[in-house]
Amino acid sequence: MRRSRLVVFVSSLLLAAGAALTGASAAQASASPLAAAGGYVALGDSYSSGVGAGSYISSSSSCKRSTKAYPYLWNAAHTPTSFTFAACSGAKTGDVLANQLGGLSSTTGLVSITVGGNDAGFTDVMTTCVTSSDSTCVSRINTAKAYVDSTLPGKLDTVYSTIRSKAPNARVVVIGYPRFYKLGTVCVGLSETKRSAINNAADHLDTALAKRAAAHGFAFGDVRTTFAGHEICSGSSWLHSLNWLSIGDSYHPTASGQSGGYLPALERNA
Repeated sequence: MRRSRLVVFVSSLLLAAGAALTGASAAQASASPLAAAGGYVALGDSYSSGVGAGSYISSSSSCKRSTKAYPYLWNAAHTPTSFTFAACSGAKTGDVLANQLGGLSSTTGLVSITVGGNDAGFTDVMTTCVTSSDSTCVSRINTAKAYVDSTLPGKLDTVYSTIRSKAPNARVVVIGYPRFYKLGTVCVGLSETKRSAINNAADHLDTALAKRAAAHGFAFGDVRTTFAGHEICSGSSWLHSLNWLSIGDSYHPTASGQSGGYLPALERNA
C-alpha cells in the first residue's frame, strides 16, 4: 500500500510538472508570436533610429539609423520574415505619414514607433532650458504641454489609423520616452527646477501617447521603468547629457540605453 501510494504521489507530481512546463512553453510562445509570423517595420524618430548609439548605417544618411538601435537588435534576435527600418532622426508625425509607411502591408506582423517628441518641440524645449532662466524654461515646457493636450492627439490618431489601415494584421507597439534626470542629487548642469520640469514634461507626453495608443488597440511600451536608475545625474546614465562635441547626441539614449532601456520595452509588448 505504501509503495502504491508513493507511485501515485510521484506520478501526480510529474503530471503537474509537465503541465507547468507546457503552460510555460505556451506562455513563451504567446509572448512573441509575431517573431516568425510576419515582417517587422520600425517607424519613428531619433529614439527609434538610434541617434546617440553610434554605429550608423552609411546608407541611412541624415536619418542616422544605428545597428545598435532597438529595432535592429530585435530583428537580429528574432529574424522576422522581413525587416524595414524606416525610423529617421528629426521625424514628426507628418514625416512618418509622408516617408515611412511604404513597408507596411497585410503581411506585416509587428510595428514599433516612437513619435510625438519633435511635434511637441523637444529640441527647442531643451535649447531654451539650457540657455535661459528657470522661469523661461518652465514657460516653454508649459507651452509644449499645452500642445500635447490640444494638438498632438489628433496628429497621433491620424498616424495610428493610417498604420492600422496599411497593416491590418500587425501588432503595433507605441514606445514612449524616458525621464531625463535623476532628481535630488548634486549634478553639474541644469538646476533642479529645470530637471524636474523636464521630467514632468516627459511624463505628460508619455501619458498622452499611452492614451492614444490604447484608443487604437495598440500596446504602449513604457521605458521609464527600464531607464529607472540610469537617468542623467544617476552616475550610470543611459542618456547623453549636453554634448557640445556632438550636439545631436545630446539627450538621446546611448547604445546601453537602446539595448537595456528600449529593447526590453519592445520585447515585453511584441
